[in-house]
Amino acid sequence: MPRVLAVSVGRPQDKEWAGIGRTSIDKGNLTGPVVVHALGIEGDEVSDTEHHGGPHQAVYAYAREDLDFWEAELGQPIRNGQFGENLTTEGLDLTSMEIGTRLRIGGADGPLLEVAHVRTPCNDFKGWMGESGYDPTVWVKRFTAEARPGPYLRVLQPGTLAAGDPVEVVHRPGHGVTVRDMFVALNTDRNRLPELAAIELLPPKVREKVEEFVRAAGVPYPLAAE
Repeated sequence: MPRVLAVSVGRPQDKEWAGIGRTSIDKGNLTGPVVVHALGIEGDEVSDTEHHGGPHQAVYAYAREDLDFWEAELGQPIRNGQFGENLTTEGLDLTSMEIGTRLRIGGADGPLLEVAHVRTPCNDFKGWMGESGYDPTVWVKRFTAEARPGPYLRVLQPGTLAAGDPVEVVHRPGHGVTVRDMFVALNTDRNRLPELAAIELLPPKVREKVEEFVRAAGVPYPLAAE
């Protein structure tokens, strides 16, 4: 069964390479249960609140399988949490999940999370990889080209989770727009932005980009209801 391999949190640290002078990308693995609330995992603190955090980016997940891919590409081991993810999963193809997919973690009383948004790589990510001993050369372009971004999750039902907990997919929306599709539309092929209109509960900033593109292009593409 798919499971959570690691739960990781971080607090602001001063870094010269960070865009605002501090970052929370350096996350440490937790042992034991931890509470997940509407804005994320207890003990995790967002540094750059303009670009991170909030209900649509409450929890960041990345698949161990994708970390393994990058291990092979970079030729070095990559620990769980290295990409700044809160949840490192095993047995889930997060990239191919539809936006709006719901995940129940740890059984019936565990938190219910929904795939809501995608990570966009930034220079802080590049700086962190360089500090950690990896080759940061054109890292942002390289990560973007591979389109394995990892999803942000919103918290539909708070609860408690821990490393080792099973993860169950309890709902698939059926519109066919995946994590990879959203990432490509937002970052490398804006002509695909109208596809995102099929998604309910688009994060406001994403909805704005879709609406702007539709208006400019004159595309009669109604947005899904909130």
